[in-house]
Amino acid sequence: MRDFSKARRVVVKVGSSTLTHESGLLNIRRVEQLVKVLADIENSGRQVVLVSSGAMAVGVGKLGLHEKPADMPGKQAVAAIGQCELMYIYDKHFSEYNHVTSQVLLTRDVVDDPMRKRNVQNTFERLLGLGTIPIVNENDTVCTEEIEHAATFGDNDTLSATVAELAGADLLVILSDIDGLYDGDPRENPGAKLLHEVDEITPEIEACAAGAGSARGTGGMITKLHAAGLATAAGIDMVIMNGAQPKKLYDLFENAEIGTYFPAAK
Repeated sequence: MRDFSKARRVVVKVGSSTLTHESGLLNIRRVEQLVKVLADIENSGRQVVLVSSGAMAVGVGKLGLHEKPADMPGKQAVAAIGQCELMYIYDKHFSEYNHVTSQVLLTRDVVDDPMRKRNVQNTFERLLGLGTIPIVNENDTVCTEEIEHAATFGDNDTLSATVAELAGADLLVILSDIDGLYDGDPRENPGAKLLHEVDEITPEIEACAAGAGSARGTGGMITKLHAAGLATAAGIDMVIMNGAQPKKLYDLFENAEIGTYFPAAK
């Protein structure tokens, strides 16, 4: 049975498909709503870490491009421009609620090296202790693997699970463009049923997650299952829920049966 009343440190991951319109441009209203809710959750006494995709999508929009560049230097340049703009937007909106943001850009080698990993853990602890809201992304300008999603974190779902462990989180919430994990593809099968709780990630559960993500993101449901495996193994509860209405995060913390819940391993 889900009970998030004691979850004091929460990592929230939001993807490109949630942050942007079908056009690929930033969904300003949704960003504003998300920031307002996260600021209020922070005000309630919880500590919030935001793992945010969207740098490349924002960069494409900022430059007026019709699509992502095909070459790696172009992708990295667009990500650099987009990350700057994305942080400006977050900082501007969070400051309206008297919250200070901080930026953390990670690469896989930091996590794989014990000393660097400890440094990152210490940094998260200090940033949260100072009352800031860390905003995390993979460092696309120096790490090509995330862009190609062939190695390292590969996607921000996996990154968010890693961040949840590094930050000592009690709960990881992944905001998606669908309501959670279904027993079939709800876009193709209207009769597919939402799975409210998954206690174990079996081959049958993995089969339910087949299919790629949207054109605006790098992940899909299978990467979210991978993140669930990492998070729950680290003793962290995880929920996949629809990010279209950020206010539903309030309902989540009131233990409403929203999304798909993956309880932490005992």
